[in-house]
Amino acid sequence: MKVAKNLLLEMLKKMLEIRYFEEKVVDQYARGAVPGLAHLYIGEEAVAVGACMNLTDEDYITSTHRGHGHCIAKGGELKPMMAELFGKETGYCKGKGGSMHIAAFNKGILGAMGIVGSGGPIAVGAALGIKKQKLDRVVVCFFGDGASNEGATHEAMNFASLHKVPVVFVCENNLYGISVAQHRHQAIKDIAVRAAGYNMPGVIVDGMDVLAVYEAVKEAVKRAKSGKGPTLVECKTYRFRGHHEGDPNQGLRYRTKEEMVDWRKRCPIESLKAKLVKEKVVKKQEIDAIEEDVERRVEEAFVYAMESPFPKPEEALEDLFA
Repeated sequence: MKVAKNLLLEMLKKMLEIRYFEEKVVDQYARGAVPGLAHLYIGEEAVAVGACMNLTDEDYITSTHRGHGHCIAKGGELKPMMAELFGKETGYCKGKGGSMHIAAFNKGILGAMGIVGSGGPIAVGAALGIKKQKLDRVVVCFFGDGASNEGATHEAMNFASLHKVPVVFVCENNLYGISVAQHRHQAIKDIAVRAAGYNMPGVIVDGMDVLAVYEAVKEAVKRAKSGKGPTLVECKTYRFRGHHEGDPNQGLRYRTKEEMVDWRKRCPIESLKAKLVKEKVVKKQEIDAIEEDVERRVEEAFVYAMESPFPKPEEALEDLFA
């Protein structure tokens, strides 16, 4: 597999943006500065980036409660994203959505959704619209192993396959539904086998390898845009933090320290860095420069959020649709 240097560097940059963004949230949440809950994407960066590198601004994604990574990978800007987390009016949703409800239609981000499994029907509805309008677009629906048990997810996959709408289902199997291990809530090992029930391809990839995710989703997008219907791509991955930032000891009460250490050794960012240097795609100094630039821009986004005003009280009932 030959991937252009500029694309490899863009993948690295996006994964670093997610990591530094989330680490800033870790710090601020610990200080009590972030309102609401924060479900972080640290460790899973390769999934969002690998998938979204196949998309344009005109393509769409639906996201989840763990959605910061999806939004950044799809082109969401750091400043309005950070502002949204802090409830500021300069955020993507004017500070009214917060961490679990970021949306940016101009970037094809149809929204992060706090209700588990709710993204499937929305993704399929958007894909049906694409098909009826005969547009050259696709929708990527991100969801987790827990959401793969939800009826709405199965209804969405059934409808998508029956009507061959251009959607790709990307399951981020991080092995835990909140604190419940996969083997305790599913009788199957591989979620991808469920694709057979809907007569669509089911693919399993290493979710810690951005290039593996990229290639799998690339084929799925090609299939969807050619009118052949959906694909289920299961990415085996792992969250390095707890279910949310209030999860004691980063989830140590329901998973072992050894397991957490072993998965951290497979860090998708460090793996890509090592690969790029080993194969002489870039020198370490170039990677360091990219990392410094990302760190600076994340800090600028944080300052921007802190200096932005809160929404005015009289605007509380604006932008409501139900």
